[in-house]
Amino acid sequence: MSPTSIPDAAEADLPADEQEAPPPACVLTFNASDPTGAGGMAGDVATIAAMGAHCLPVVTAVVLRDTAESFEHSSLDDDCIAEQARHILEDVPITAWKVGFLGNAENVSAVAEVLSDYPDVPLVTYLPASSWMDEDDSQSYHDALRELVLPLTNVLVGNQKSLTDFLLPEWDNERNPSARELAVAAAEAGAQHVLVTGIQLPNGFVDNVLANAQGPITGEKFERFETGFIGAGDTLSAALAALMSVGAELHSAVSEALSFLDQSLDAGFRPGMGNVVPDRFFWALPPSEGDEPESGAEGEPEVAPPDPPRRVH
Repeated sequence: MSPTSIPDAAEADLPADEQEAPPPACVLTFNASDPTGAGGMAGDVATIAAMGAHCLPVVTAVVLRDTAESFEHSSLDDDCIAEQARHILEDVPITAWKVGFLGNAENVSAVAEVLSDYPDVPLVTYLPASSWMDEDDSQSYHDALRELVLPLTNVLVGNQKSLTDFLLPEWDNERNPSARELAVAAAEAGAQHVLVTGIQLPNGFVDNVLANAQGPITGEKFERFETGFIGAGDTLSAALAALMSVGAELHSAVSEALSFLDQSLDAGFRPGMGNVVPDRFFWALPPSEGDEPESGAEGEPEVAPPDPPRRVH
């Protein structure tokens, strides 16, 4: 008998208005603990909650960092990571998952083994920067990620430079590779799509493109922020996973996730002396004075206020 069968049976006898509402979609994320709260597991939990889903956080490592830079990390034992995931997966059905920073090659292998048992659950894999890692450790980590996790990945997310270093390490052309060229390299490793962020445009905008091996699919251009952020990639990839967890079409999920990121960055705040942290709950803030919408006869808002100007952080 499953742990949920008894309450389900009892609930069947209750009146409809007394039965429990269905739970939100659940997204399992593998990621590191980030004490800034900007990215890593804290970023996943905040973003997925803001998108209306529920995060099941499996911690893979602890990153030692502040809001300015990362210094080092300590990885959890691979068996511990696998057991965290398997215990909750035996209890809670999930409809999407996200892979963030896993710590080392052994952990990549453990996570990939768990992922492979659920091939129908969509996977968003985020490729964060790991410049603080030893070169050999970084090489083995990325080799394992390429071999074991990419074949299971629906969407690989990363900025243009990180994806180039990861997918096309021998690239020596003066121009940066296109989204399609990165997608072709990802497809050779088994990933279905790439979402390439941070493509610098000459007009003060940044392009973000979803592509597969056949070419670009969709994308959004946003005005470049003149400030530094941390946690942007985790925010975008977690938002995308949350949207995919409720069955959103990929092109519309990418568009909505990018819009959510842009608004989170626009509302971002600087908690310390380093970079700006995205505000994933920008939509829950009370309106500023003068931003109240006009009301109709029944007191219902009829006209929404215009979007406020971008903040200067």
